[in-house]
Amino acid sequence: MKFNMNNIDRRRFLRGTGLALALPMFGSLFSAKARGEQVAENPRRLACFYFPDGVPMPLPEDPAYKEWAWFPHGGGSDFTFTNCMSSLEPLKSDLTVLSGFSHPRGRSVHGHNNADQFLTAAATGGGDTDYNNTISLDQEYVKYVGDQTRIASLVMSTDGGTGTARGTHTISFDRNGRPIPAEHRPKQIFDMLFVKADGDSGRRLALSRSALDEMLADAQDLRKSLSAEDRRSLDEYLDSVRQTEIKVEKAKHWLDVPLPTIDGNNLNLELTTDEPREYLQTMFELIYLAFKTDSTRVATYQIGRENGVGRSDHLARAVGFNLAHQLSHETKNPDGWKNFAIYCQFLNDELGRFLTKLKETPEPAGTGNLLDNTLVLFGSASSAFHLSRNYPLILAGGRHMGFQHGQYFNHAGLNFQGGPWLGDREPWQDAAKGEDLPLSNLFLTMLQRLGVQTNSFADSTGVIENI
Repeated sequence: MKFNMNNIDRRRFLRGTGLALALPMFGSLFSAKARGEQVAENPRRLACFYFPDGVPMPLPEDPAYKEWAWFPHGGGSDFTFTNCMSSLEPLKSDLTVLSGFSHPRGRSVHGHNNADQFLTAAATGGGDTDYNNTISLDQEYVKYVGDQTRIASLVMSTDGGTGTARGTHTISFDRNGRPIPAEHRPKQIFDMLFVKADGDSGRRLALSRSALDEMLADAQDLRKSLSAEDRRSLDEYLDSVRQTEIKVEKAKHWLDVPLPTIDGNNLNLELTTDEPREYLQTMFELIYLAFKTDSTRVATYQIGRENGVGRSDHLARAVGFNLAHQLSHETKNPDGWKNFAIYCQFLNDELGRFLTKLKETPEPAGTGNLLDNTLVLFGSASSAFHLSRNYPLILAGGRHMGFQHGQYFNHAGLNFQGGPWLGDREPWQDAAKGEDLPLSNLFLTMLQRLGVQTNSFADSTGVIENI
């Protein structure tokens, strides 16, 4: 007997006496390669992580430069990590560090304003009015793979919700530039992924569909009496209603599909940032489990919001400091660079833990490991103190998508701005010492390697070669 993974659910079931028992994914049953058949294409996943407040960037003449700078020393395949990045050494061949990239429309504004546009490249600006955003990289990919899994995309943050304009709590934005609320509670994330809804789910979905139908009908009648400007506002609203309609239909499709069986007993799902290291590890673990079970192929996690507001600022307590944002202001103090770097080292440690788990997990019913088929972007829209240029970026995984790692793509070279803030002008207010590449060029490269047939994203001008 031959089993085709495209024609069955994620798990086969033994049925008898009215019961269904979920079975593991036996390679001898599910591997087309083992049967001498053509191997189905591996899933392609995308995970994007954002951290705030920039990174330690002492100048080369500073004694701290050698050991505590975030960016490596050297370039190409000949580079060395500092103490700040030392935990990533075992993964050196699986990642690329990049410097000299930023979004052109965000280079001359305060760094705290730019988390909103990290994945969109939009001109979100620095003032209090005329805020507009565009679709984020993850949601662009969702348009192509979101219907292939139960959860179209997993949107997470430490602070939760949407936050405010230029104080975002989410890095995911829909096709109209609206923020997608992020979940910050581990139990709610786990339940969404792995706990079956109650028996009234079908009835509630039917009621939701009925309510949406009535709403759309009423809106069409209302549209006839509106001005042209009001019609545009109504059309934007109706677009969000239609997106809800699509989600309802998808939920109905997945209603009777068995959920993956995951034992959550080893996870503390009730924890908060009062236990910062375990909290961060659990959030990474939930993304790992979502990918391992193919519950979603797209995930974003905003580790912290900019400007030191919110529960995410407490993560520095994992390494003995009080507030994370405060560390970026104190680099002029004795051991200031070292203290800031120790916090960034903590974030790099947890990234490394996540990448290692992906690498050590064989691709279920596929080839290679999870990291081979997962593209991971880790970075910030701020580098030196409040500087919206030369973003600190790590790209990892995606070997089966053609990525060649083990390099430091050092476009910035030594033409970077850094040093401690001494209380006068900030780096973002000064003229740039070099010209960054558009980060959207990297995003376009990522989309194409993920299998999206497109020649542009946002303000891209081309792709990145030799990566």
